[in-house]
Amino acid sequence: MGKLLNNRWFLFAVLSLTWGSSFILVKKSLVAFSPYEIGAIRVAISGILLCYIGFPALFKMPRRTLLWVLVAGFFGNFLPMFLFPIAQQRVSSSLAGILDALFPMFVLAFGFVLFGIKSTWTQVLGAIIGFLGAASLIYFSEVNTDNSQFWYAMIVVVAGASYGVNAVVIKEKIPDLSSIKLTAAVFTFWAIPSLVILYFTGLFQNFEVTPERTEAMGYLGFLTVFGTAIAMSLYYKLIHNTSAVFASSVSYVLPIVAVIWGVLDGEKFTFWYLIGAVLITIGIYLIREKKINPYLPPPK
Repeated sequence: MGKLLNNRWFLFAVLSLTWGSSFILVKKSLVAFSPYEIGAIRVAISGILLCYIGFPALFKMPRRTLLWVLVAGFFGNFLPMFLFPIAQQRVSSSLAGILDALFPMFVLAFGFVLFGIKSTWTQVLGAIIGFLGAASLIYFSEVNTDNSQFWYAMIVVVAGASYGVNAVVIKEKIPDLSSIKLTAAVFTFWAIPSLVILYFTGLFQNFEVTPERTEAMGYLGFLTVFGTAIAMSLYYKLIHNTSAVFASSVSYVLPIVAVIWGVLDGEKFTFWYLIGAVLITIGIYLIREKKINPYLPPPK
């Protein structure tokens, strides 16, 4: 099992399937929970489950490292957990997955703007092709109809940009912290404001058990444990073992998984989804990293 957890393609496949399924789970959870309840529950429960590792890790960190860990956690483990369910009130699960494929573009952009990381022309070409695949899917999907909710779709784009900041900060500023300690630390810290948010949603005061809510709780529980706590740990491990750019290319497969779940749930499907999927696959091939650690650590 240890060898599998160090295999970049195994981690890539697990994350693609897990996070690709998260959009339909958010959709099912919204039946009985508000977006703020979903986001707060995901972060709070993950923090509670991991606090036995998170608290010691936080207290032992140097102050400079702690600052970057909290910044990475805000952009990768806190903010997007609220943005996706807010957007999916008006945007389908498959379209949310499609728009999330823009994430690697933000990794390349923020890597260059924030830390001066230069990408190869092959990587840039792969990102562009992957973007064109996502764009073709977007153009022929609900976002191009009269019923489109453009600004809600843009919330998904903002969430992708947030993940982009998270990825480059982890790779460039905290490359030596183990994935489990990093995951536990960020969720433990951000669980505190999440519990405060959860209190003000009125969930504790007005909680009522109904068949509808019980079913939604099952979806939300699976999303929290596997799609949040475990998946983020594997994601951070993938970043450390490869690069922020390679790890971000997981987002090129997410639309395929999200669309499959969407179709099974009765959402729209056209031939253009296949065309987009082919372009996305080509993008993954070109954007891949051949070296385990393509970037030198930042100067101390």
